[in-house]
This record gives sequence, structure tokens and C-alpha cells, in this order.
Amino acid sequence: MPKRRLPSLNALRAFEAAGRLGRMTTAAEELAVTPGAISRQVRQLEDALGTPLFEGPKQRPVLTELGRQLLPALSSALDQIEAAVRAVADDPDGTLDVSCFSTFTMRWLIPRLHRFHAEHPGIDVRLSTTDRAISVERERFDVVITLDDSPQPERVQVQTLFAEWLGPVLAPSLAPLPQDRAPPQGKQMLRTRTRPQAWAQWVERTGKEWPQPNGQVFEHYDFTLQAAVRGLGWCIAPWHLVVDDLDAGRLVAPWGFCASGHHYVALRSPQRSIKAERFCTWLARQAAEMPQPCHRT
Repeated sequence: MPKRRLPSLNALRAFEAAGRLGRMTTAAEELAVTPGAISRQVRQLEDALGTPLFEGPKQRPVLTELGRQLLPALSSALDQIEAAVRAVADDPDGTLDVSCFSTFTMRWLIPRLHRFHAEHPGIDVRLSTTDRAISVERERFDVVITLDDSPQPERVQVQTLFAEWLGPVLAPSLAPLPQDRAPPQGKQMLRTRTRPQAWAQWVERTGKEWPQPNGQVFEHYDFTLQAAVRGLGWCIAPWHLVVDDLDAGRLVAPWGFCASGHHYVALRSPQRSIKAERFCTWLARQAAEMPQPCHRT
């Protein structure tokens, strides 16, 4: 039987990661090597094939026609290898790579994560934060927690966690009297750059006539909520991000919450993973135990 005639597997992995992720630096982070090593491996593969696979600027190269032809077949082959390895070596312990929005991580996941560690001390949850939608397959995470605002491939497993509710919150010192439901005057309506339409969405869904937001804009929800807790103004916030602050009396929500129409979901790659299954089961239980805003407004 003739022997296999394949280029270096390291070179194939480097090209596949760079082509899938679109950047040499991101591929280097995934494979835990330097960007220079990725570039050298890609050049080695190009030399072995006798054809360029990338073109364009060095900082953001694009695939050539032959590169686009090779990438999907190579990604599929590496996926099959990964699935085969996991099938015979699906260790219930070890590292679990999880990605979710940064403020979700800080305000919802981390305060509850000690419970998961108590139940599964052998699983090391490695958290990565983002403020953009990412692909559980493209970026190779075991679990991605995100909003259900983009369609997923059929092979991706989707675990619905909870519906998103939005409502105005503010420090108790700024709260209106019980008989006064008008918005407070002379206070800033704080905004968040990553969710610029939150105020308009709440006004549209409740039918209330409120002024246009004109307050300070913060980069992340965590900054906005810290400002609200300190009495710098009031803001629209998702229920799950403020439920602990409401419980502790740091914030109040005199105007209630309304459903945004979105749900938070946990996405799993199609490859079987005992660790990911256990983590998603735990996530679903934590979501079910979270108080609902209809009981609190």
C-alpha cells in the first residue's frame, strides 16, 4: 500500500486556523504559538503545494481562490479528527473553554461559578470575554453564552437559558415617590455603547412617552451600572445583570421590566463533550432558579 503523501500536519493546522479566523495573530493565539510561527508554517505549506494560499496585506491577508478551495475540506477533516479523538478520550475533567459577554461574565456568571466548581472540582472553566457575537465552531470554544439574535448551523447544539427583560434602574436616592411614575427630572439617562438601542427598545415595547436619552455614554454595561449605583443617573438594564443589585438594595426598578424578545442561549460545538454537557446542564439549572422580574416589579 502506498504511503500517504501529505504536507506537514503543523503547516496544515496553521493554514486552517489562519484561514478560518482571518488573522495570523488570532490563529497564533488559538494554537499557542507566535504569529511568526504561523506565517512560517503557511509559507512551508505554500512551498509544498507550489501555489500561494493567501494574498493581500500582511496584517490582514485574504485567501486566494485555491486557498478558499482547500479551507473547507481541511476544516472538515480536522473536525473529524477532533471528533474521533474526543469519542475515545472524552475526559470528564480538565479545561473547559467558555466565551460570553464581558458584563454577563462579571455580573451573572462569576457570582455563581463557585457552585459549579463545588459540584465539579475537576473541571477548570477558562473564561474568555467578548462584546461581539462569535461562532462556537469558528473560534473553537466548548461553550458560547450569547443572545439568540443570529441563526446557528443545525449541527450546533443550542441550550435556551432565559428570556431577556429590560427596565430602567436607578439608585434609591434618586427614586421617585410611589405615586409619581414620571421619569426623574434633571438626571442623566445613562447609555451603553454596546447596546445603543436599549432605551428606544424599552420605550417602544412599553408605549411610554419618555425623553430621548442624553446622558453619558459608557463603553460597557458594567461601567453604566456602576455609575447608576453611585447615583450618577439612571439607565436601562437587562434584568439578569441587576437582579443581585436589586436584592441588595443598591438599585431600584420603579417602572418594571418588559421582555426584549431575545433569549440567552448556551451554544455547544457538535463534538461530544462530557464537560460541556455538565456545564450547560448546570447553566440551565442556575437560569431556572433565577427570580423572574414579573415577581419583582
